[in-house]
Amino acid sequence: MENKRNKFLTVTAAALAVTAVAVAPASAASPFSDVKESHANFEAISTLYAAGIISGYPDGTFKPDTNVTRGQAAKMIAGALKLDTKDVENPNYKDIDVSNPYYGPIAALAGLEVITGYGDNTFRPNQTITHGDLAKILASIPTLPELESAKNHAATDKVTRGQLATLIAEALTKSSTETPETPETPEKPETPEGAFSLSILHVNDTHANADKFPKLATAVKEQRAAKKNTLTLHAGDAFNGTLYFNEFRGQADLAMLNEIGFDAMVFGNHEFDLGSSSEGHQALADFVKGAKFPFVDANTDFSADDKFTGLFTDLISSEPENGKIYSGIVKEIDGEKVGIFGLTTEETKAVASPDKVTFSNYIEEAKKAVAAFEGMGVNKIIALTHIGFEDNANIDNDQLLAKNVEGIDIIVGAHDHTKLDKPFIVDTNTAGKAKDATLIVQAHQYVNYLGTLDVTFDGNGVVTEYGGELIDLGKVAEDEALLEKLAPYKEKVDSIMKQEIGVKINEALDGSREIVRTQEAALGNHITDGMLAKSQQYTDKQVVMAFTNGGGIRETIPAGEITVGHVMTVLPFGNTLALMDITGAQLKEAFELSVGQAPNQFGGFLHIAGAKLQYDSSKEAGSRIVSFEYLDQATGKYVAFEDDKTYTVATNAFTAKQGGDGYDIFRKIYEEGHVTDLGLSDWENFRDHLLSLKEVKTTTEGRIVDLAKKQ
Repeated sequence: MENKRNKFLTVTAAALAVTAVAVAPASAASPFSDVKESHANFEAISTLYAAGIISGYPDGTFKPDTNVTRGQAAKMIAGALKLDTKDVENPNYKDIDVSNPYYGPIAALAGLEVITGYGDNTFRPNQTITHGDLAKILASIPTLPELESAKNHAATDKVTRGQLATLIAEALTKSSTETPETPETPEKPETPEGAFSLSILHVNDTHANADKFPKLATAVKEQRAAKKNTLTLHAGDAFNGTLYFNEFRGQADLAMLNEIGFDAMVFGNHEFDLGSSSEGHQALADFVKGAKFPFVDANTDFSADDKFTGLFTDLISSEPENGKIYSGIVKEIDGEKVGIFGLTTEETKAVASPDKVTFSNYIEEAKKAVAAFEGMGVNKIIALTHIGFEDNANIDNDQLLAKNVEGIDIIVGAHDHTKLDKPFIVDTNTAGKAKDATLIVQAHQYVNYLGTLDVTFDGNGVVTEYGGELIDLGKVAEDEALLEKLAPYKEKVDSIMKQEIGVKINEALDGSREIVRTQEAALGNHITDGMLAKSQQYTDKQVVMAFTNGGGIRETIPAGEITVGHVMTVLPFGNTLALMDITGAQLKEAFELSVGQAPNQFGGFLHIAGAKLQYDSSKEAGSRIVSFEYLDQATGKYVAFEDDKTYTVATNAFTAKQGGDGYDIFRKIYEEGHVTDLGLSDWENFRDHLLSLKEVKTTTEGRIVDLAKKQ
């Protein structure tokens, strides 16, 4: 890492010096029709254009007052630094590939650690950038002098293309008169006295993917063989999501978890899905009793449910028993005490069926737990949470936990299925003041990864060194012992996949890419009808419509009897149902993206229920919607969406929370706290809807109409 950093310092110092010679103020007329001499950024734009660092749009404009995007900023900065944007290492951002025009600059800057992506492993090249964000990027270039023009803007102000040009021109001009210092190679820090090293192995949101545990077992064994002190933790949501849960109610997963060997687990919201069933939480109680590890949950109270009598205590235990629930536990590892406490999202009462189980405020309970540990002389504290890395801030999330509660060293998280490729650091409190760092980790979902975190504590329990990664379990061999233990469960599940659900269709429901990614499809209609019907059972609000992306529909259902396997193959990703509060204007913006590539295929083409959309694909993208209406349940008539009015809609979590397929507007709404994940499996919703129908239509209904095709 240091060699790469030193090479970067040398390269950028030379690049700035060379480039500075070429950026003498330009005296020629502006090369852009919209940049006049009177414009505040005229000289900088003209200078950088003459130096070959920037270029404008095909229409001869530069658009200096337009907010610059992250991708555009990367291109301009990489150009100023004279970086090689061809021979680059793939940064592996989910939303950037080699076809993206900003791939080279982004990869070059990411490789030199000038820029970073987001915690979910995206870069969001089309998102605008603030002066505060830009300041962090520029500060990571050690040879760059302090820029006076950067002080003229608030951190939250958006950066325009012209302003960025001025900042770059100023940097290059100053670099021609200031000689950058040669950086010293930092010495490797000495191991602190009383140091203690710990390796945490973690998974979360495994959702009954029992067939993947044999690979997890191999990875865990390899890690334990290579590392001295290990903890193996599960951050919740083992229940629900596949037939392994439907058939075995958690016992298949428990057999795998016990064989692998875990040190602790916290409850996720899905562990409480069965509370309203005739048996209540019996499956969960049996899961707890049979576990060869303890459970931790500081803000969940089981005392009112008789099924957990004798299993639950709200105390912290230094001698925890397997198959019991504690607020927290103390593990002694190599003579050192490590405290672990758990938290479950308060959202559970809205998205699951906890029945008599109740939940209290996560911050208050976390403070109590930390104080209790410190009173026991424990100064290395782990929060095992199921509240989400950046989930609804109005309820709870890990980042807010870290900022609000002093004394937590590590948060092993879950719930929002975030893929954190490396530990996320929180080192400021809610007032923005410095605090001891808290490391946050999360390992995505469905046993796709094993998370690893290696930390060193000093004698005072402060983290001094750390490193972490996600091990791709798809590349790991299966453990033979686990395969043998899984076999009887798998045999049963394989037979169920062939079972008929009790619905027959006379014609196929077409799920081909050519259909579901370009136009209304009967299959898409049925899927969204099921989403709309299910969502209305879980909220008092009026859910006006449902939509889902065509890219998530993966197969055709042939004519004849529909099997469980057919349903699960159509929707194979284990997606969940989410509610979103969104304005009419935001909906229109999103659906302009949906139809923006028509008639070409687009995985983000949205299928709808409860609404009608007319558009004209012959018009310019972004201005194609002709009419967009929803069914008013009070009048039974379709009415137009109003720009300033807020509506509740249903969609899948991939689209709502991750902004999948480029829906940045949805991700923004999620980050603002206006999305609730109901945690209901998409394939089960679809199956239930099919079973509710007297007749399954295999033709479309005119929900989405391209007027250009009628001309």
